[in-house]
Amino acid sequence: MTKTPSAAKALQFAPRQSIEQVEEGHDLAPKFDRDGLIPVVTSDAASGEMLMHGYMNDEALRRTIETGEAHYYSRSRKMVWHKGATSGLVQRVVEMRIDDDQDSVWLRVDVAGGASCHVGYRSCFYRSIPLGPLDNDLAPRLKFEESEKVFDPVAVYGDAPNPTKL
Repeated sequence: MTKTPSAAKALQFAPRQSIEQVEEGHDLAPKFDRDGLIPVVTSDAASGEMLMHGYMNDEALRRTIETGEAHYYSRSRKMVWHKGATSGLVQRVVEMRIDDDQDSVWLRVDVAGGASCHVGYRSCFYRSIPLGPLDNDLAPRLKFEESEKVFDPVAVYGDAPNPTKL
């Protein structure tokens, strides 16, 4: 007689019981905001370059831990998405950290295809804001720090809806 393997237990987060537990303990007890989200910063594991900022809900955090690949929650599309599922630009998590009060996540990733931005640049932080006094009342003009896109978003995403909303 063969035993049927039991279904894998779903990953559980610890309940937040004390400041000591959250700040000094070994329990993963993430604090999601009132919308059920936790902010995530993602950087390149080799260079340290900031690639993107996003959010995870409970499901995205669990999937990231379980698969070792980055999953995020899209506030504009209102759904969990596996980074790279459409584009092939999968983010393999090299290291995952959580801050002292467990309300922010930092991912260090290797990126297949060398880009993380849906606009086609390597990093979502492809422009800088000039510093110093303004000469007029106009908004500062952003400076492009990346001059070439790594991929063509139209070729990769086709007519999929753009996640950027006005």
